Amino acid sequence: MIQDLWSTVSKYPKFVIGVILGVILNFLAPFAPLFKRPVTAIAVTGLMIGAVAFFSFTLRAMLGLNPV
Repeated sequence: MIQDLWSTVSKYPKFVIGVILGVILNFLAPFAPLFKRPVTAIAVTGLMIGAVAFFSFTLRAMLGLNPV
């Protein structure tokens, strides 16, 4: 009885990881054609890095983690 419980519970982390990976892959799928040309690949990569930096700086300033 307990073995069945633990075997069932151990399946949930695999399920959660699968769902997260599926969401990420479905989000990134429309951007795949943009990486076929070097010019658009550089532009998209720059935009992604810029967006991450923007959110990072904004959250640090809002939370007071680092004086700006």
